[in-house]
Amino acid sequence: MSSHDRPDDRAASAFRFATELVAWVATPWALAAYSVPLAVLSVVVLIGLPTVFATPGDKRSVIVAVPGFVTIALVLLHVVVAVAAAWVAWHAVAAALVSVLAVVTVVLELPRWRWLSAR
Repeated sequence: MSSHDRPDDRAASAFRFATELVAWVATPWALAAYSVPLAVLSVVVLIGLPTVFATPGDKRSVIVAVPGFVTIALVLLHVVVAVAAAWVAWHAVAAALVSVLAVVTVVLELPRWRWLSAR
C-alpha cells in the first residue's frame, strides 16, 4: 500500500468515535466536582482540537493542516483521557469496559496510523 492509499477504516472510525464520545462525557463528569469551568473547557478542547487541526487527506475539510503525527496524538489524547476520566468518574465495571474499548480502538487504528505517519 502506498502512502497515498488511505486504508479502509470504517470499523476503526466507529470505535474511534465511541472513544471520543466517552472522553467528551467522562472528562467533564470527572472534572465537574473540582471545577465546572474546567469541565466545560475540557469539552471545548476535546472537540475543538480535532475539529480545527487535521491531516490533509484524512478529513474532507481541513481548517489547519497538520502532519499525521499530530492527528495520531489527538486520537491518543482522546483514548487516554477517556480511560482516565472513566476510572475517576464511573464504577469500575464501566471503566473496565471503557478500557477494553480503548484497546480495541488502538488496535483498529494501527493501519490508519501507519498511513498517517507517512503524511
